[in-house]
Amino acid sequence: MPYPYVLLSAAVSLDGYLDDTGPERLLLSSPADFDRVDEVRASVDAILIGAGTIRADNPRLLVNDPARRAARVAGGGPEYPLKVTVTATGDLDPAAHFWHTGGEKLVCTTDRGAGRAAGLLGATADVVSLGAALDWRALLEHLHDVRGVRRLMVEGGGTVHTQLLQQGLADELQLVVAPLFVGDEQAPRLFGPGAYQAGRLRLTDSRRIEDVVLMRYEPTAPGTGPLPAAADRHWLRTACELAALCPPSDTAFSVGAVVVAADGTELARGHSREGGDPVAHAEEAALAKVGPADPRLAGATVYSSLEPCSRRASRPAPCAELILRSGVRRVVTAWREPDTFVTSADGAGVLADAGADVVLLPEYEALAKAPNAHLAG
Repeated sequence: MPYPYVLLSAAVSLDGYLDDTGPERLLLSSPADFDRVDEVRASVDAILIGAGTIRADNPRLLVNDPARRAARVAGGGPEYPLKVTVTATGDLDPAAHFWHTGGEKLVCTTDRGAGRAAGLLGATADVVSLGAALDWRALLEHLHDVRGVRRLMVEGGGTVHTQLLQQGLADELQLVVAPLFVGDEQAPRLFGPGAYQAGRLRLTDSRRIEDVVLMRYEPTAPGTGPLPAAADRHWLRTACELAALCPPSDTAFSVGAVVVAADGTELARGHSREGGDPVAHAEEAALAKVGPADPRLAGATVYSSLEPCSRRASRPAPCAELILRSGVRRVVTAWREPDTFVTSADGAGVLADAGADVVLLPEYEALAKAPNAHLAG
């Protein structure tokens, strides 16, 4: 179930309020930051906002710079990104700027809201029902598989941001903080109450833009159970990149692995043939660096670019068994083991039979295969 890369973008005041604070809208971003947002819009395939934001702010959501629009067209894309809104009820204003500016528009709604939205908008927008209730995973899968969206920019409002973060579906948060206090307790906040994904976000960038500060964050905490989270994609990509560090071999795969605690703390990483050991496997190398009594292992996730082995001749225990002995009960991998060296390998089956959750993210298979391109099969 591949999803687009989901980027949340918002501007807030020092006391944590969004900028849609009333009929005379308080603009928190600086002119230079508005230009940065325009640049980001030009780089994505689609922009999404909630129906409440359309009603409150009546935005156009355009790429304003003609040169950026021209570059999109020159690259084979549409002049404007697809504009997407989400509504459970289909209660939309057909006169809003959203529908009459820019390129294609899409409404993602429920069975209940689809008829109402289609009746209000007619041919102005495509209307897609996601079922009896709004399902963010179904929405993202539709955008990726049907609409070809690889990068999605989400500009609000607070309810949309809250739900995507709570469900672990946001790959990046771009937060601009303005040097203002709103002080209105009725003003909307960026995020709502509720349970959020565990762990601290990783700060990847911070910079001053005139009188505001841009901060970029990525999630770190792994998902839970069989459903992938945005942080799973980050850690699996890291594991695939580690595979490139392996000494080359014609008789074994090059594999990378990372062990991550439930709160997003990296416990260890490893790669095949690490430390000059010609038969070391990546998961084995990583787990050897974590104390076997470490209580965090029980809630940890192992990320491996290749499915953990179920049989091997070079060591007494295969990696699937080592993972289970460690107490880890969640594994994320990119590539099922082919028959190149072991026929009918099924490490995922061994893990699942023992009660572990195994998550396969095939969108990273090509990256996992890259350092093994010289091997047939």
